[in-house]
Amino acid sequence: MNEATARIKIDTLLEAAGWRFFAGSGKRVFRMKTQLTSHLVNLTFEAALRSFWYKKTLASFLRGSQVPDLPAWLPDESKRDYLSRVFALLQNTDLGKRKVIQLAQFLAEQSSFLDLEGREDSAEKITAAKRAVGALRSYLSKQDAQLASERQKQEARRKFQALQAQTRASQQTLQSLENKLKDLAGKIGSSSVGKAFEEWFYDLTEFSEIMSRRPYKVAGREIDGSISIGDTTYLIECKFTSDQTGAPDIDVFRSKVESKADNTMGVFVSISGYTSVAINEASGKRTPLFLLDHGHLYRVLGEISGFKDVVERARRHASQTGEAHLPVDRF
Repeated sequence: MNEATARIKIDTLLEAAGWRFFAGSGKRVFRMKTQLTSHLVNLTFEAALRSFWYKKTLASFLRGSQVPDLPAWLPDESKRDYLSRVFALLQNTDLGKRKVIQLAQFLAEQSSFLDLEGREDSAEKITAAKRAVGALRSYLSKQDAQLASERQKQEARRKFQALQAQTRASQQTLQSLENKLKDLAGKIGSSSVGKAFEEWFYDLTEFSEIMSRRPYKVAGREIDGSISIGDTTYLIECKFTSDQTGAPDIDVFRSKVESKADNTMGVFVSISGYTSVAINEASGKRTPLFLLDHGHLYRVLGEISGFKDVVERARRHASQTGEAHLPVDRF
């Protein structure tokens, strides 16, 4: 076996024993998944002692496991004394500590104890070996569960921190949108504020991750744009005036909506709300319209509801009652 092949075999054994290889800076670094504790050392020692009766078989197991710098067996030295020396030496180096974990993994995988068979007290010795290996296996399983739980906790912390960062960024963006809306309110009545409000509205939908299309013209008729939620397309009409929206504006918008496909509905967004006549005009059996005002927008800006939730709540109310306008105080 050449050096490269031997290195690959050792790496494979270490991986199987609970170690991960990390390459970096030209060095080979192994990072332990299973934690070496004094209790694990004691359990591994006891399992090795109980699993083999003959010194020769025990020595063969240790050599086959590639224990480094395996010492010679002293004359009349017992298995217990020999293993005590071996384990003491192993715990002096990082490689030796890795080997203890590897031995623990190998011993825990045992299902039979051939070295203990064929003796008068085989039943007792095999029972003792199974007890020792079972204790080792149970401890390794418990440690694996603890490490998995810790990884889950770390992942949960990571996700929470990411969510916090996302929330902070979201709040900053919503605050920016709210500041822009307040700035527009100071310009209400000017000729350009209507277009600016349309742009602001689509900035809000983009922030809310809703598919939208900004204002466009169809057959010479100007549409303030549209949004898509689920399988429904909603035509948008925006109005930013100090006066409430009246019935004539509702009539014009309804005709735009009803000229489109059957699954098209309309959302009228009026910053100052609507007259009672306008609300009655928009309402009715199978109405394709529902009406939003500044209260709905500030519900989104205040993070009380998402924009999609506001639209779906208003549509559900319109479907159930025929009322096109559901004030936020009735949400």
